[in-house]
Amino acid sequence: MEQAAAPSKVQQPAQRVQAVKKVPSTEAAILLESGLRYLDVRTPEEYADGHAVGAINIPFMVKSAEGQLVPNPDFLQQVQAAFPDRAEEIIVGCRSGNRSARAAGLLEQEQYSSLVDDAGGWLGWVEARLPTTK
Repeated sequence: MEQAAAPSKVQQPAQRVQAVKKVPSTEAAILLESGLRYLDVRTPEEYADGHAVGAINIPFMVKSAEGQLVPNPDFLQQVQAAFPDRAEEIIVGCRSGNRSARAAGLLEQEQYSSLVDDAGGWLGWVEARLPTTK
């Protein structure tokens, strides 16, 4: 009886290292307090209404002339200026976790290798009564 050859490592798909770690807002707050920087990807209007203490606002989406939310064409350039070290551990947050997940995915494609997604977003932050700035 013939035995099938074990697949070689070349034939097996390479496992991709996940650069984005999802955490609840309470854990994101602990990381922020330990020295990580927080990238808030909400609109400037949302940010002005309140944000995590020390958060840096670079909107992932911006309002068009018609008032519609559209992708920020300068997002990557602005992030690269504020966070030039792509190995720096960065917390990414938004209102509810949707935009931050999309922004973190885009940053991962741009070789940012240590991203933490505040999956609860601003809503989770406020619900947990974490420190805010207005």
